[in-house]
Amino acid sequence: MKRRNFIKGSAIVGATIANANLLEANSGMFSVKGNRDIYRVLDADRTKVGTLPILRAFAGGHTDYVSPFVLFDEFGPVEVDPGSDPLRVDAHPHAGVIPTTYFIDGNGHHKDSLNYDFEIGKGDFMMFSSGSGAIHMEESGSGLFENGGNYHGFQIWLNMPAKHKFDAPTTTVDRDDKMGQIHNDNYSAKVILGELHGAKSKIELLSPAFYYHIKIKENGRIDIPTNPNDNAFVYVINGNLEATNQKSIKENQVVLYERGKTNINLFSACGAEILVLGGRPLNEPVFSYGPFVMNNSEQIDLCIQNYRSGKMGDPNLVN
Repeated sequence: MKRRNFIKGSAIVGATIANANLLEANSGMFSVKGNRDIYRVLDADRTKVGTLPILRAFAGGHTDYVSPFVLFDEFGPVEVDPGSDPLRVDAHPHAGVIPTTYFIDGNGHHKDSLNYDFEIGKGDFMMFSSGSGAIHMEESGSGLFENGGNYHGFQIWLNMPAKHKFDAPTTTVDRDDKMGQIHNDNYSAKVILGELHGAKSKIELLSPAFYYHIKIKENGRIDIPTNPNDNAFVYVINGNLEATNQKSIKENQVVLYERGKTNINLFSACGAEILVLGGRPLNEPVFSYGPFVMNNSEQIDLCIQNYRSGKMGDPNLVN
């Protein structure tokens, strides 16, 4: 079996620090005791994975502020013409990490060495729990091939705790019926993972984490309670936010928060669509090599050996 090009070097690289601007207009925030302080604001970088254009908010850096997550990619939005070649990431392995995929628009095709071959669509959430190692490929789906349309979503890697690094791999897809929903005068929210204001996700996790898709209305405010010991960060899909201390956060920026306080308080004068994620830091060493995320270099060497020997599957049968 040939060693694939993607395994040269690490996919876990890169981050751009941005300067968050102070708002000049009057603040739309309300005062809440215990608001979290902002650690840093990052700009997402444009790059490609396979033929797919992406925005990468972070990859391997800032672990102390994003754990249990380790990588954050927004794919698209890309307008796909009917009959055009699929946007594709060829067969590649993962181990020790859970790549999650969430579609805002369009649909995708997933195939893996675990004999899963299916399409996922708007609002669906997939977890490829790679554990000891498995291979998958990803591409835009048949609906886009036939009819065209917008291809837009997120692949965000959730790290696996050390005791689960060599669990048997598996793939799951969850629909809206597993996710909590909130609708009020200020915002609407989908609780993909975790719990927010009484709305709960039914999706089971290996360690505590949360993942909210929130649409803030014009002049809308939201106060998000968190455990002060957990990490938390916010990514702006579109629109503009006002965050702690009147910091203005723009589209395709991610806000990393300090721990130690509870609330994330946000306001949007013109409306905004955001993701809010975080969870209990794993506080474990992170060794990454391409698509493998482990706790030491010996485990990485074992992953490479297992991939080369075919123990993770044959990429030629997955493509």
